[in-house]
Amino acid sequence: MGNAVLNISFEFALEIITYCELLENKKRFVIARQLPKSGTSIGANIREAQSAESKTDFIHKLKITAKEADETEYWLLLSKQSKSYQDPDILLEKIISRKKLLSKIISTSKNSLK
Repeated sequence: MGNAVLNISFEFALEIITYCELLENKKRFVIARQLPKSGTSIGANIREAQSAESKTDFIHKLKITAKEADETEYWLLLSKQSKSYQDPDILLEKIISRKKLLSKIISTSKNSLK
């Protein structure tokens, strides 16, 4: 996993922050307070995985990252379905592609253990 994955997760975190600030400005606090936790932790966990002590530890850290991505998708889907929230379609597309990328990295890493 190289700098490209770190870079896209960092950029995604910045986009999540911007979206949440927009929600806060519109007093949509329920999701604005939950989404940044999971949305920014994706990049933090990927960064932590870079310092994994073993391949197994690396996979474990990426599985945690995948769980955070799932939670982020959940909050974005709630935003999409809530009539009073701004549509997060672009963020949803991005989190889905990041989940696929994480799944591929985890799968490849698992196969390399065999």
